[in-house]
Amino acid sequence: MPLRNEPWVWLLRKEWQELVTSRSFWIFLILMGPLVGVSFISAVRTYAEASGLGGSAAGVGEAFSPLVGVWAPTFSACEIAAAFLLPFVAIRVVAGDKQSGALKLEAQHPMAAIVRILAKAGVLLVGWFIALLAPVAGVLLWKAYGGSTYAPELLTVALGHLINAALIIALASAAASIVDHPSTAAIVTLAVTVGTWILTFVAAVYGGFWEGAVAYTPTAVVSQFQHGLVRLDVVLIAIVLITTGLLLAAIWIRIGVAQRRRTYESLALTAVALVVILASTLVSASWDTSENRMNSFSRADEQALRQIHSPLEIEVHLAPEDPRRVDFERRVLSKLRRAGPKLQERYVSATSIGLFEQSNPHYGEIWYRLNGREAMSRATTPEAALETIYSLAGITPPVENAEDIYRGHPLTMPPKGAAVLFYVLWPALVATTAFLLQRRKYERMEIS
Repeated sequence: MPLRNEPWVWLLRKEWQELVTSRSFWIFLILMGPLVGVSFISAVRTYAEASGLGGSAAGVGEAFSPLVGVWAPTFSACEIAAAFLLPFVAIRVVAGDKQSGALKLEAQHPMAAIVRILAKAGVLLVGWFIALLAPVAGVLLWKAYGGSTYAPELLTVALGHLINAALIIALASAAASIVDHPSTAAIVTLAVTVGTWILTFVAAVYGGFWEGAVAYTPTAVVSQFQHGLVRLDVVLIAIVLITTGLLLAAIWIRIGVAQRRRTYESLALTAVALVVILASTLVSASWDTSENRMNSFSRADEQALRQIHSPLEIEVHLAPEDPRRVDFERRVLSKLRRAGPKLQERYVSATSIGLFEQSNPHYGEIWYRLNGREAMSRATTPEAALETIYSLAGITPPVENAEDIYRGHPLTMPPKGAAVLFYVLWPALVATTAFLLQRRKYERMEIS
């Protein structure tokens, strides 16, 4: 049988035709240009001013990294598009067959339900790659300005947004397959998305378990990738969630199977997924792909920390919403977890904001305990933390290597031509392509 006559090839062609004739897809593409444009123009202008443009303090940009200064804000438009626009495109593709009755015709072909869902998800991912051409245009503009790019960190940012888009597609596919109406599926999808944001606020107030859970929400995952950090446990959990969402969609898209059976299968799948997710949290491997090693200590410090084989206990007397705790978590503890020593950390606070704990003489203390020795400090800087740890461990602090110092890539070029590209050319190109495809479709219909 020729390849073009294979059922799955027919299904891919059919799904692609439905995607490119969907108004929601073209609206999604049109809006990607301005969304990326706003972020890119603002980021480049701020980066240029910090680098000395327009009379700013010259040399400030030497401490800047394009990853944080340009790529994170530019690609953040993709996160907004994935959260608020992509679900409607995905639901239209998945639920459209249920509304039109085409799902019954698809069921007549000898294909497993998961194959049909994978075809839809695959086409949607292709559509997402097309949308990513907008931030790619920003990368090319940055190169044209003379800006520096570092491939590993750029690929990491793109990977994070790809995982986020796949999560949204899986969630929207599951919602569209389980509920009866597309509008209900959209509400369910947005409710889950907003629910993860609420979890972030809960973690900020209560800390503890919630702080650990929030690290696996889409927003936190994207943030980690945008800072050049790839955590294997996060990737594994994301894969489990994506697979679970697609399998749930495959279970519920079988309209000829009794609802009770589909419910039992869904519960069993959810139970297995929870077990795998819990097991994945035990994985600790991670990679820092940022050029300035913003997620790691210097190589010399990491080598010195690996000499510590005893458990290092750190007790922090700071409230969850205290900025000093956030700073200490991001700049010290997160790096220590990756550096090697066995870390035992504990936060102590009576309230969530710490405003009325300032009178407590012990509030703000950070206790370090190692090999039966202990020391206290109130400083939250990495330098102070490392100095205290080396003192307790009896290790001579390593000498900083000048080659390891990140010098940054200042650039004083304003975002010339970006407004025309993202606000005029991109929408015009997308709208013209949509018009030509629609016209071609109607011409075929008239001929047939």
